[in-house]
Amino acid sequence: MPVESLPVRNASVSIRLLQQYLVLLKKYPVLTKSVTSGILTALGNLLSQILEAKKKANNGALVHQIDPAGAARYAIYGLVITGPLSHYFYQLMEVWMPSTDPLCIVKRLLLDRLVFAPGFLLIFYFVMNILEAKGWRDFEKKMRGSYWIALKMNWKVWTPFQFININFVPVQFRVLFANSVALFWYAYLASVRK
Repeated sequence: MPVESLPVRNASVSIRLLQQYLVLLKKYPVLTKSVTSGILTALGNLLSQILEAKKKANNGALVHQIDPAGAARYAIYGLVITGPLSHYFYQLMEVWMPSTDPLCIVKRLLLDRLVFAPGFLLIFYFVMNILEAKGWRDFEKKMRGSYWIALKMNWKVWTPFQFININFVPVQFRVLFANSVALFWYAYLASVRK
């Protein structure tokens, strides 16, 4: 017999927000993950801008204002690309490599690190280039200048987190888990792409 959860009336704001998130996640999984991705991706870009401004200020350089267009581009990327793509990738991974497979832990990690990560990073560079209204030469220059560096850093930083995410985090929370880590990752990417 299914049990319906009822909202706690005297709960803290954070508990009520979590409850609302879980309701939305169940009713609208792709949309909820997409909006969450957009918000956290934009926050990662803002974090990068703030850290860079602080570094410049400490070195005595002129500090520019926060670039809301940069944060908006990252929000669009998270909303349109990260949320939906990650949702479907994790869903398909469950079908292709069920937990009953004795080698699923290794297979999932290899699929994520050797196929998804390079492709996802390539999509990131390409979409950001479009959102920045830059041409093919700029895309090639960024790819040559920082793609390999960013991919190696991705493998170093993300591998332990993704091992935990794809093997131990329930599938409905994997995008949120990855987005939480990505908050700092997008701050790194925003700085390395400059």
